[in-house]
Amino acid sequence: MNNPIQEVLIFRTSVNTPEATRKVAPLLNRHQLISRWSFDLEDCDKVLRVEASAKIPGEIIAMLRSEGFDCEEMV
Repeated sequence: MNNPIQEVLIFRTSVNTPEATRKVAPLLNRHQLISRWSFDLEDCDKVLRVEASAKIPGEIIAMLRSEGFDCEEMV
């Protein structure tokens, strides 16, 4: 069985603690197109890396902003 091609999306965020990560985790986990995600809290840009089955940067940005975090796609 073939896996769908995954988009890898990279974001600069203001999520800077494990507690903040836990706040947005349910939103990311519930999104049907997201297969995997991770934060690098050690990076100066607090990078969020998302693997999704479609290019959905606007949806991810809106999810984080709805919880009060800054988020912008890195290109």
